[in-house]
Amino acid sequence: MTTVVMVLQMLCAIALIISIMLQSGKSGGLASAIGGGGGAESFFGKKKGIDQLLAKLSVGSAVLFFALTLLLTIF
Repeated sequence: MTTVVMVLQMLCAIALIISIMLQSGKSGGLASAIGGGGGAESFFGKKKGIDQLLAKLSVGSAVLFFALTLLLTIF
């Protein structure tokens, strides 16, 4: 049980890191560096939609990471 929760926590941490790093900030973030500026906009449509999706993914990953951490302290 503990091993499964630890693996889920590691996957959640990786998802959290990736979703945060891909968000565009004031200077454009890694999303524009990886996509070459407008690559994400031309592939996914509106850039604002991607930022909202990444923000929701970040919040969800953070909540799940917190819950898994609490679960690990119980077991």
